[in-house]
Amino acid sequence: MTDIVEKIGAHEVAAWLRRHPKFLQQFPDLAISMVVPREDGPAASLASYQLEVLRDKNRELSRRLQDLYTVSQENERLAVRTHQLTLALMRPRSAAGVVRAMVATLAEDFNGDLVRVVLFDSVPGLGEEEWLQVIAREDRRLQPFVDSIRDGEPLCGRLHPDKQALLYAARVDEVASTALLPVEGLGLVAVGSRDPNRFYPGMGTLFLRMMGEAFAVALLRHRD
Repeated sequence: MTDIVEKIGAHEVAAWLRRHPKFLQQFPDLAISMVVPREDGPAASLASYQLEVLRDKNRELSRRLQDLYTVSQENERLAVRTHQLTLALMRPRSAAGVVRAMVATLAEDFNGDLVRVVLFDSVPGLGEEEWLQVIAREDRRLQPFVDSIRDGEPLCGRLHPDKQALLYAARVDEVASTALLPVEGLGLVAVGSRDPNRFYPGMGTLFLRMMGEAFAVALLRHRD
């Protein structure tokens, strides 16, 4: 019998206990006498160890819930701002007014340090604005943006120097991160920030696409 017991290793004991989780409940004296070594201190009783594990899991769950709450709050704010932007784009009575409304809203409500607009065609009523460039779609200056224009997908983060230079010109050193929004058939909209963490690769772009679609519809409504 002794030989049989000695041949049973720790893994077999652990496996057996997993299959019989109520074993220690049947032998409370054994549960009390067992100790569990801790990495950062002396041994602890099994009950204390289990309690600490539950507390750790509870803290982790609370942290995750807080993260989810923070994300939901931010999404709610973005949804409200996107709705307000859509309303702002519906009010102007001209295409020029729509473009100005887009720039003003992005600068004020979305905390854009530098807003830039590149249009493929000129818009009546818009003069030489600091934030505006009119560049034909076939112009070689837009070569760095070919993929973005073709795919129509927003980009976030630190842009390639060629893109930065075209968008921000003399003020390029003021921009540490950018949200670039291609507007199908119309051009590009960029929101630059001095904060390198304001826009980053991998951040959600759903609301950016919604803003671009609202801008396109509002602008085309006055160009038909």
